[in-house]
Amino acid sequence: MERLKLGRSGLEVSRLCFGGNVFGWTIDEDTSFEILDYFIKAGGNFIDTADVYSKWATGNQGGESEIILGLFKT
Repeated sequence: MERLKLGRSGLEVSRLCFGGNVFGWTIDEDTSFEILDYFIKAGGNFIDTADVYSKWATGNQGGESEIILGLFKT
C-alpha cells in the first residue's frame, strides 16, 4: 500500500486511513482484531480514532474503540 509523508513529522502513513470508530461497541473484540489483521497485512498503518465516537450511544462511555486498539498486537 502506498505511503505518504505526514506533514513534517517524519512519519509515513498509508494512503488509506481506516475508521476505527466501530471497534468494541458495534463489533466485538475478535472481529475487530480480524479486521485489523487484514488492514495491517494489506500494508495499512493509519487508523482514525477518537474517544467520543461511541460516547453518544446508550451504555457507552467513550473510548471503547481505543481500548480495542490498545489490546491489539501485530
